[in-house]
Amino acid sequence: MQDKQTVVFMGATGAVGSAALNHLLNRQQLARILTLGRRKVELEEPPAHLQQALIDIHDPASYADYIKNYQTAICTLGVGEPSKVSKADFIAIDKTAVLNFAKICKANGVKQFHLLSSIGVSNRSPNYYLRTKGELNDELVELQFERLSIFQPSMILTPQNRYGFTQGLMLKLWPKLDLILHNGLRKYRGIKVEMLGRSMANSIFIEKEGVEFLQYDDVLNLQ
Repeated sequence: MQDKQTVVFMGATGAVGSAALNHLLNRQQLARILTLGRRKVELEEPPAHLQQALIDIHDPASYADYIKNYQTAICTLGVGEPSKVSKADFIAIDKTAVLNFAKICKANGVKQFHLLSSIGVSNRSPNYYLRTKGELNDELVELQFERLSIFQPSMILTPQNRYGFTQGLMLKLWPKLDLILHNGLRKYRGIKVEMLGRSMANSIFIEKEGVEFLQYDDVLNLQ
């Protein structure tokens, strides 16, 4: 892996994506970074090595030409509150758009792909949310990136309640579960969004190969 990283990033305007991007922009080992999204990331003083492109996430042709000479891809794209959208819309964003992005990256020589996923995903899950993400993971593995890193947090703890009463309740209650989530249950502990973003940013500068699934303790080890 080269000393200076080149990164293409889809989903940088979300909570985790914003945190990851902020940490990346502070890394001296970052040569250049391209964000792809429906809107630009708002920064007071955008650095010279940041490029932002407005695209249609559902149309790979709208961004394929941008992905040239990048080593690493990061994808934190996803529906914030799946219960608020139809199953079809959820699949279109969380699976199809992500997979299309990955395929374009692979075709254009990207070596490593880092994905924000979720704990408990499986292609055999009776829950369509977990099953869809499990199917996505399986298809990403088949693309055979030199490195595939899939982050699998449980509850992501954000400073603000972004999605209403249920999330507000979970943000208050989930941290208290750390008292009982030990040993094999540690993977279900909540993770602060800043910690998760920092870990995703730090991870790309570690030289590895193959497929890895990163859960709670793995995130802590990347701080």
